Amino acid sequence: MTPSSPSSLIDRRREQMFPVLNSMQVQIARRFCGEPRRFKPDEIVFEVGQVGTPAYLVLSGSIKVTRRNALGHVSAITTHGPGEMTGEISQLAGGPSLAQGRAGVDGAEAAPFDSTQLRELVVATAEVGEAIMRAFILRRAFLIETGAGLVLLCAGDTPAALRLQNFLRRNAVPYTMLNPDTDPDAASLIDNLGIAKADLPLAICPDGAILREPHEKALAQCLGLLPSFLADRSYDVAIVGAGPAGLATAVYAASEGLSVLVLDARAFGGQAGASARIENYLGFPTGISGEALAGRAYTQAQKFGAVMAIPAEVKLLKPAPSDVQSNTHAFELELDEGQPIRASAIVIASGARYRKLDLPNLSSFEGRGVYYWASPIESKLCARREVVVVGGGNSAGQGTVFLSSHVAQVHLLVRGRTLREGMSQYLVARVGALPNVEVHTETELTRLIGEPPEGLQGVCWRNRSTGREERRPIRHVFLFIGAVPNTDWLKGCAVSVDAKGFVQTGAPGNCAATAEGIERGPLPLETSQRGVFAVGDVRANSVKRVSAAVGEGAAAVAQLHGYLHTTRREHESAQQSP
Repeated sequence: MTPSSPSSLIDRRREQMFPVLNSMQVQIARRFCGEPRRFKPDEIVFEVGQVGTPAYLVLSGSIKVTRRNALGHVSAITTHGPGEMTGEISQLAGGPSLAQGRAGVDGAEAAPFDSTQLRELVVATAEVGEAIMRAFILRRAFLIETGAGLVLLCAGDTPAALRLQNFLRRNAVPYTMLNPDTDPDAASLIDNLGIAKADLPLAICPDGAILREPHEKALAQCLGLLPSFLADRSYDVAIVGAGPAGLATAVYAASEGLSVLVLDARAFGGQAGASARIENYLGFPTGISGEALAGRAYTQAQKFGAVMAIPAEVKLLKPAPSDVQSNTHAFELELDEGQPIRASAIVIASGARYRKLDLPNLSSFEGRGVYYWASPIESKLCARREVVVVGGGNSAGQGTVFLSSHVAQVHLLVRGRTLREGMSQYLVARVGALPNVEVHTETELTRLIGEPPEGLQGVCWRNRSTGREERRPIRHVFLFIGAVPNTDWLKGCAVSVDAKGFVQTGAPGNCAATAEGIERGPLPLETSQRGVFAVGDVRANSVKRVSAAVGEGAAAVAQLHGYLHTTRREHESAQQSP
């Protein structure tokens, strides 16, 4: 990740990044804040890495905000005066601060807004809330652009480096990557820390903690992405999966007052979040990247109070113990680590996993020449080279279009006779107009050549109609060959799946008994297990489109309300019975 000029975004959009509330707006905002605090000149107001840092509305004096770069150097971001508010997206969820704040030369008086108060402010006040949300989003974009926050030390082309970079990028975490093989400052930093290159990758967290060869969960914990209170409370609804369907459910459910928890094993956005450009989504005539669309939905869900836990992998769904069920919290989710999560209802939005080719040495080259998405990180690795894209659907078309602007040539391998068999017409036209794309129809990848330590060295593909096989010294392959439902975690529970593993919903034969012993058919998006719903790509017979997933997420909330109202009424009746 190469930082841009630190002042570029600020110069372009300073007024939106640092809005000044007028006296009436300040009075409105102060209805939601805590007791104002006074800070002495140069006193620290908040520190980098401090968890639960409030956002502060400056009433008098000033607060100087600074950031540290990858080598520990401090640079100024801005100075907040009266009417300005500190903070960025982290403050909505009570996450750690990515900057430091100090009172100015005359000290400061500031009103604190904890995460709950801040969310109440932005939801209840349209004008003030819009200004604050826009400022927070732009400030996070600035921190990402300038590489604030976490420092990642590693060679950029290793599987571990790609895995960690994609995790950070897709979760909108600001970071800087330094390669000790090419950056003298990075090499010097490793020497000063007394760390061998064999211990890389290395992560330096915003609070100064050092992680050697970290996994995504360790990064998430040091960055405050995993709330510590997950098992301390119960939720109206727990959503498994943070793709478009899960995020839509979270936004609509949280905005209507339900307590919502969203869990995802990797990143928000799902497969759609890896799309380079979506051009057929309603309301975006010039297109929008999946990452940007998912990022907006993620922030919107947090604005309404949905709790996000990423990465948190669900291992098992089961009924809650009887003493918990008596309080209408009928389900437990067992995670890969930690205490079980309890919720009154469950929404399965776990989407699908990337389908893999049946090649004997495929796993040896994953991250070393074989990739399942095309992001700016992968495009840098194969810049000005030939690449292979395998697939005939929209994701393959989007990946081809994106890669074509970075590489020398794209070989698109399609099993069908034409692209039109599986790709939207606008993408067929776009791919056909690219001069550096060669489409190989009725063709399949047959062999990956190379040794794992050196990565992929070449490929072979075969025309299915002629039998002719070609061998090319191409070292980068992108697989977009569809997906299989991510439902392994449902084994052993009462949720029915079809022969392909997709979750069945609304089937007339899937009757469930109510607490009063009366059988009823499931709601349209309800599974064979009463109180468990399924939306998006994981659901059998769903339309595999982003817009359809969002629609199902919204529709599920109305059904959730009906289910929760009924179960609570049943619970009250049971308590009143002699």
